[in-house]
This record gives sequence, C-alpha cells and structure tokens, in this order.
Amino acid sequence: MTDMFLEKFRALVPTYLEDEWQEEDGLPTDELDSALAEHQFQVPLVLREFYRAVGGCEDIMEAYHYFWDPEELEVDDEGFLMFLEDEEEQFTWGFRVGDLGIPDPIVYRRNNARGQWKSEEGTFSEFVFDMFEWAFNDEEEN
Repeated sequence: MTDMFLEKFRALVPTYLEDEWQEEDGLPTDELDSALAEHQFQVPLVLREFYRAVGGCEDIMEAYHYFWDPEELEVDDEGFLMFLEDEEEQFTWGFRVGDLGIPDPIVYRRNNARGQWKSEEGTFSEFVFDMFEWAFNDEEEN
C-alpha cells in the first residue's frame, strides 16, 4: 500500500519547528511493527504513518497534548482505541474499534470526568493538522 499521509506528517517538522525533517524524527518501520505486534487490535494506516513520520519528534508528540507511544496504545472498556491525552488529562482521544480498518477514521474525544465519548466530526488527519495549527499559532500569540 502506498503512503497516503507520510509526507504531509513529515512536513509538520519544517512547518512548526522551522527545521528540516530528519530520519530520527520518525520511528523506523521495524521498531513500530515490533511495538504494535504486541497489541490484539489493528492500528489505522493514518496512525501508523503518523508514528513513522514524527513518532520520534518530542516537540511534535508533546505539543500541548501527549500522543501515546505505540506500545502504550490501548482499548478502553467502551471499545475505543485511545492514542492522545491533553496536558491536564481532562480529555482523551481515540477511534472506535469498529473503525480501525478505515485508513483515516473519525476521531472521538472522551471527557475523562464524565467518561463520555463524543465525535470530533473529523478524521485523524484533519484533526491532527487542525490541532497543530491551533497549538503552534496559539503559542506564538502568547
């Protein structure tokens, strides 16, 4: 399968960090495959490519929100694969397990205090690009 999102995710580094993308910014495919092999669930193509592109770049992986390392991914009791949490741990983002075969599935957000999941009404790629634009532009305004 061709890489659908890899170059767009790699472009996050020069766009927001004003540096060229380097090999160490991403996770090597064999390392990623090894980390994901321990799970009993499939990981969407878009999330795999995100890790391959920027999984080793701390400034991207921890920009106001914390993307979970591949080996930390887990499915909650309600059937959502969780991959991201905000700084204050008020919200967690994930995918419905039933959507994991979709290359770029819709993202859901859980209010951790209430335990309720709600659609973000956008795919992972849309969500990620919007989130980084907000995170880095907000940082510049402060």
